[in-house]
Amino acid sequence: MRVIAGTARGTKLKALAGEEITRPTIDRVKEGMFSSLQFVLPGAKVLDLYAGSGQLGIEALSRGAAHCTFVDENRQALAVVQSNCKAAGVQANSEYLLTQAAHFLKTTKHQYHIALLDPPYHKGTLTEILPLLDEVMLPGAVVLCESERTAQMPEQCGGLQQKKQYRYGTVLVTRYEKER
Repeated sequence: MRVIAGTARGTKLKALAGEEITRPTIDRVKEGMFSSLQFVLPGAKVLDLYAGSGQLGIEALSRGAAHCTFVDENRQALAVVQSNCKAAGVQANSEYLLTQAAHFLKTTKHQYHIALLDPPYHKGTLTEILPLLDEVMLPGAVVLCESERTAQMPEQCGGLQQKKQYRYGTVLVTRYEKER
């Protein structure tokens, strides 16, 4: 697993062993996700919810995002995120929070331009978290959700409207945009 573009291009990233805690996004999926963000990414405040290894938030920072908040409930995963941010040279623009996603979304005062979500598959997590996520997204914000291909994603959650879905083998990426 590596950073595929930007200032940290080629930096190798670590992940915890197994797929219970982290499931690295393959390069083809990551490239598609970030191609769809190319015009909103520069200077953006990004939320990497279910950070795992931090690869999505690190990719965003490498490509020009101003700041990324990494949220994960696993202490070991968050330590890997911090190590990866240091290796990629993006730690000055990073914030790390050890907490559950729902708790973070209910308590944060921050708002974001972009949210990147790659929660555990087959648990219905996205349909539960999207209504809470709506509250912390700025008008015109973009949310990208990675899930299993068979996931049934809602058309709308509050002000978040589904705009497009991308299929990559067994992976589904759903793009939501917040009303302006």
